[in-house]
Amino acid sequence: MAYHSPYRAPPQNNAAPDQSFLWNIFQRVDKDRSGVISDSELQQALSNGMYQLYRNLDLSPFFSAMFDRENKGGVNFSEFAGVWKYVTDWQNIFRNYDRDNSGFIDKNELKQALTGFGYRLSDQFYSTLIEKFDRQRKGQVAFDDFIQCCIVLQRLTDVFRRYDTDQDGWIQVSYEQYLSMVFNIV
Repeated sequence: MAYHSPYRAPPQNNAAPDQSFLWNIFQRVDKDRSGVISDSELQQALSNGMYQLYRNLDLSPFFSAMFDRENKGGVNFSEFAGVWKYVTDWQNIFRNYDRDNSGFIDKNELKQALTGFGYRLSDQFYSTLIEKFDRQRKGQVAFDDFIQCCIVLQRLTDVFRRYDTDQDGWIQVSYEQYLSMVFNIV
């Protein structure tokens, strides 16, 4: 089924995170005191600071690439604060749609979330998303899997929209164009 409207990023939470709390986390993982934390250090900071919500999947390379404005191979404290806020915004969305407070999003909750983002997909496709992103094979997705699902869906939609010039939800592409689309995502 075609998408209906563009994906929206997480809503912005205007409350600034406690800078001293973030600085404390940043300093604990910045072992070499370089002022820049690597992907693995970022993963450690998020795992420790976000507790159980961010434990399974390493999205740190994605976050580093997204927030490392100077291509230095990691994030400085200011960029780390941006990553933290971004993940916190995702946490708020996750908690909003995790209606039963199970710590997981099931198929119906995922459908509500993605519909809220503007997607209009079939029930069968929601089952496909759960199957693809449920690494624990419980019929539901954890927080970090939810982020990955949304990011992948957003990136695929962005590529699709480049070819959907009339925005009707249909494209015609050659096999090679299709491969190029997919390899731009992978």
